[in-house]
Amino acid sequence: MAEGSFLLLCSITLLLLPPAAPQQVQDQVQDLSRRNTDFAGRLYRSISSRSDDNIFFSPFAVTAALAALASGSGGATRQQLLQALDLADLDPQQIPDLFQNLRNLIMRGGRFPLQQGIALLPSHGFPVSSSFLNLVQDKYGGNLQTLSYQNPQEAQSTINNWAQTQTGGQLKTAVASLDQETKMLLISVAYCQSQFAQVFDASFTQEDRFFVDKYHVVQVPMMFRSDKFYLAYDASARLGLLKLPMTEGTAMLVLLPDEDTDIGSVEEEISGHRLRAWLGRLQKTRLEVQLPRFLLERSLALNDVLQRLDIKDVFTGSADLSVLTEEPGLRLSQVFHKAAITVDEKSNMAARGGASTSGSLPPRLSINRPFVFIVFQEESSSVLFMGRVVNPTLK
Repeated sequence: MAEGSFLLLCSITLLLLPPAAPQQVQDQVQDLSRRNTDFAGRLYRSISSRSDDNIFFSPFAVTAALAALASGSGGATRQQLLQALDLADLDPQQIPDLFQNLRNLIMRGGRFPLQQGIALLPSHGFPVSSSFLNLVQDKYGGNLQTLSYQNPQEAQSTINNWAQTQTGGQLKTAVASLDQETKMLLISVAYCQSQFAQVFDASFTQEDRFFVDKYHVVQVPMMFRSDKFYLAYDASARLGLLKLPMTEGTAMLVLLPDEDTDIGSVEEEISGHRLRAWLGRLQKTRLEVQLPRFLLERSLALNDVLQRLDIKDVFTGSADLSVLTEEPGLRLSQVFHKAAITVDEKSNMAARGGASTSGSLPPRLSINRPFVFIVFQEESSSVLFMGRVVNPTLK
């Protein structure tokens, strides 16, 4: 065979080959999702241990923000970030691509089940690398820009306008005040409007009691649906587990402690390993479900939380952020996160089912006391949101 014909044949063969190792990419995405879920469990325990009130946040947004920050750092600073995120044994150069692949999976063709954004915001004195700017935008779907913190009102307005845009106008104020000495701000925002696949019919919603604790009871709008649900019980943790399928491939897992079980003891059990085990136990059964309608909107300053997870150097004068900027002296001043969720009867789907019409009534599960909930993407088991509802009448 002539040399030219041989080269042409090789070129045609290469063109006909399938994309490189799609199974390998899928395995890598699943591995990243598992690592993110492990971090989400540690983050939840750290946040919940600092408050007895309602809590709500997006581990997915916080993790993406921290991973983007790690990509902009070097040396011990990067190592601490990756160690906390359970990513230390991965090639740092591959992590941005892995996050991009995971984002693409969750977006499912452009339909994102949550509205969220991340931003790295250094002071004007630290010009950012154009290549790192492109990486943050392309791989993490984030924003990177410098701000003048010497004019805190203007910087605050810029950040809040950005947050409104990222969440479709749902979050009006992401930051309430800023320090003029700020070197860099890391912020993430997220919003979720529940869209249950098994729709709660508003005509069945009625006021009912919610037992905040032994001494406090509040009246709340309690949604109702009779259908087949995925249910499990963990005897060792003394809690029931209810999965409520949502649209766009997501679902909500409700963790309801037994009546005589403190929610704090349940929260100590939350981890990536336990979550995967709980999801594996779920079985479909006919059930009447009562779930309170609620709205949560919570702001978190995460500096102390992250330092308890051994992310420390980036907040000090020894921070290495040399990938983000060539200007020395940059360190992280504040980490802010704000998230909100609306759980109600709204849906894009027509209501089916609702009240039970069978001769014998199925058992009823009433979510009428403090509970934990986790919103996750089913295909990858990626945790998108986590929250605790102690009093559904409070945001």
